[in-house]
Amino acid sequence: MILRHLLLPDILELVEANRLNEVRDFLAKQPAPEITDLLAALDDKDALLIFRVLPRTLADEVFSLLEPNLQNWMLKNMAQEEVRYVLKGLTPDDRTALFEELPARVVKGLLTLLNDKDRKLALTLLGYPEGSVGRLMTDRYVTVNPDWTVTQTLDHLRAAGMDSETMTMIYITDAEGHLVDDLRLRRLILAAPMTRVRDLLDGHYASLTSLQDREEAVGIFQDYDLFALPVVDADGVLLGIVTVDDILDVAEEEATEDFHKMASVRPLQTSLKDATIRLLVHKRIGWLLALVGVNIFTGMGLSIFEETIQKVVALVFFMPLLIGSGGNAGSQAATLLVRAIATGDVESGDWWRIFFREIAVSVSIGAIMSAAVFFLGWWLGHSLGVGVVVAASMFALVIMGSLLGTTLPMLLDRLHLDPATAAPPLITSVADILGILIYFSIATLFFRWLPIG
Repeated sequence: MILRHLLLPDILELVEANRLNEVRDFLAKQPAPEITDLLAALDDKDALLIFRVLPRTLADEVFSLLEPNLQNWMLKNMAQEEVRYVLKGLTPDDRTALFEELPARVVKGLLTLLNDKDRKLALTLLGYPEGSVGRLMTDRYVTVNPDWTVTQTLDHLRAAGMDSETMTMIYITDAEGHLVDDLRLRRLILAAPMTRVRDLLDGHYASLTSLQDREEAVGIFQDYDLFALPVVDADGVLLGIVTVDDILDVAEEEATEDFHKMASVRPLQTSLKDATIRLLVHKRIGWLLALVGVNIFTGMGLSIFEETIQKVVALVFFMPLLIGSGGNAGSQAATLLVRAIATGDVESGDWWRIFFREIAVSVSIGAIMSAAVFFLGWWLGHSLGVGVVVAASMFALVIMGSLLGTTLPMLLDRLHLDPATAAPPLITSVADILGILIYFSIATLFFRWLPIG
């Protein structure tokens, strides 16, 4: 953020004066994320101009961090040889991520700019299912033979490690390429020179499978707290590795998608600032129209109790308070549970314990809130009976909303559907309908047997 907020005017002044060598010398000393943030703040033409003056190695890293829309624009406006260098400089996983965001016809053209080895690897990674670990893999890692000595292994690392994306972990494979174990570089360095690698292994390692869902991979990274994890096929053959920077991107995408769903917005595939009016309308209107249909039943519920409302008009005053409280309780419960499911904190075996605990919680909250509104209902409704009805309804609606917010995500998860679909707006709308029925049912029964007063 420093470049963007403090130095942007100075950099633009240098560009306008055509002092590009000074821009290059200055930016060459800056971290890639800062330069990426700077380019995002410029218009596309200035961003491309500054990108072109970057040192090649730095430009490769910066390009991999840019938003897909800016990447696409740059590729369209670069010379073919420039595009070739950019694609060559990207790691296989970053190149796959770029291709995923581009139209098929564009990807087809870009593949022709790669050499045979990179093209074959790109097609292999793109051949894995969308959203799978296979598309995150890179082939830039180092493997060693378990029968090598520490000295032989370190010599091999010096010779082959320059292109490796990480050296914190070394992977041990047999003659057929099966993953045998992993070994931290620190332990290798501290071992005696003539020690065999095999003697340093403990047989315990974590790995991913190429067809595994990316969201599952996020949980495994969290469990093992590693910088990288190996990826194997069904036979245990090492195919590549996935690094934590890619997993952090996945975690951010998944969290953003859940937030969108919980706001009844279909997930955006682009940043909010780049989204068009048409796209935003398309993503938001569906759920809003559906909720309009659901809320029609609220009015129908009111019509059923028209006689009670005419008899005790004061009941209408408390309706927003009570209905809103039930919906809010449901939204709280749903938000907590959906997030717990997403992070793996709650699993199917925990359902009944969560459900019964929510009953205890909702009863406690309902009792406190009903006590709070009892005197309010008595005072504003000018009737002890109204106070009793309001208090009883608050107690029932808080329990109803909380259990609805708990059971709906559970049910969706049990049906192998996304629990985030149980969005607070949906729960609130359903709670509104049930709240009307519960509130006025209690009022009708109460005032049928007891007079107002």
